[in-house]
Amino acid sequence: MGSSQHNTTRGAPAAIILAAGKGTRMGSDLPKVCHPVGGRAMVCAVVDACLEAGCEKVVVVVGYKRELVEEALGEFGGRVEFALQERQRGTGDAVLAALPNLDDDLDRDVFVLAGDGPLIRSQTLSRLLDEHRNAGAAATLATSVIADPDGYGRIVREADGAFVAIVEQKNATPGQLEIREVNPSYYCFGGRDLAEAVDALEENEVSGEVYITDVPSILKARGRTVRVVDAVPPEDVLSVNTPEQLAEVDRVYRSRHAGSAATREGAR
Repeated sequence: MGSSQHNTTRGAPAAIILAAGKGTRMGSDLPKVCHPVGGRAMVCAVVDACLEAGCEKVVVVVGYKRELVEEALGEFGGRVEFALQERQRGTGDAVLAALPNLDDDLDRDVFVLAGDGPLIRSQTLSRLLDEHRNAGAAATLATSVIADPDGYGRIVREADGAFVAIVEQKNATPGQLEIREVNPSYYCFGGRDLAEAVDALEENEVSGEVYITDVPSILKARGRTVRVVDAVPPEDVLSVNTPEQLAEVDRVYRSRHAGSAATREGAR
């Protein structure tokens, strides 16, 4: 399709938040994104960041025990919409489920984010959007460089820093496993670029699922601009896969927001 760009948008962005999974390692029947961080379901913090970053539309993809996720997000009223992922067929399929909610708004830029990342900051999203628009990109990834990248997809770049691919750990070569720049699932896409690329996703031969991580490579292969920006503080990448990790993320979240509250109080 050549090097033509769809992304000429400067209006308010939209967001798709992936929140359909169970989170089997949490040892609970509660949907993973409903476990509390800072006294609320962790997905609420992701919605907060999107709204603070100026998102005009937020679509949350639900699946497992959807009624609990929708109830947890009831505080946002009509500012949050829901899309149902009928079967757990991967992150690419989850985005596909959300796209009909954006049918009238595909000229927007669209964040795609994980609902289990409550340490996300609105400032990071704003920087990601700025970089995306300044580059006229079809896709922009915000990455993080962390001391222990075990378990994360690695960001492979050219010698000049240009994006090559996101390589999942299980598919990485020994050399790629040494990469400490990881994918914490902070994406920004031109809406139409995203829709076209998601339609082109192919099922993984092993899992039978389709993954959003393949979308940047598809766009790059079509001659579109794909940017990578190391913008996510390492602390924000803390995983929530076990009760112990949940407790640590809750501690960090409460500490951060207590500091913000103290700063606001001191400014009065």
